[in-house]
Amino acid sequence: MPLRTGSALPSFDGVATWAGGVAPKTEELAGKPLLVHFWSISCYICHNVAEDVAKWQAEYGPQGLEVIAVHQPRGPEELDIATVIDDAQGPMGITWPLAIDNEHTLVQRFENQFVPAYYVFDRDHKLVHRQAGDRGFERLHEKIGEMLAAKPAA
Repeated sequence: MPLRTGSALPSFDGVATWAGGVAPKTEELAGKPLLVHFWSISCYICHNVAEDVAKWQAEYGPQGLEVIAVHQPRGPEELDIATVIDDAQGPMGITWPLAIDNEHTLVQRFENQFVPAYYVFDRDHKLVHRQAGDRGFERLHEKIGEMLAAKPAA
């Protein structure tokens, strides 16, 4: 079962490969709402909705939303890092931090079972919404807006 509402953001430490060699820094994420997006190169739904994720990042990034993509390989044919990066930067249009999670480090921490999957964390990095698949994007869009409008609990 994936993370439950109210769960703390799992650590991104230990991921062997970040596209461009750049992992998000904890201090840069502090106080910002966060969308973590799991996808796979063999997932046609992931590719069909990639434009939506890019729109959210473009619309909400300037307002403080951080987006982190996680490539979750679904088989040995998806372990080639160069192929994943080409797909991410090409058809997927990913320009934000990308973890290539060949060891399933983040998959296990998030207890993620599906691609695409989306996890929305508030400014205090508590999980407020999660969903999988290509339906219900209006709820996801709404939650992102709520997180941007909310102040930290501190």
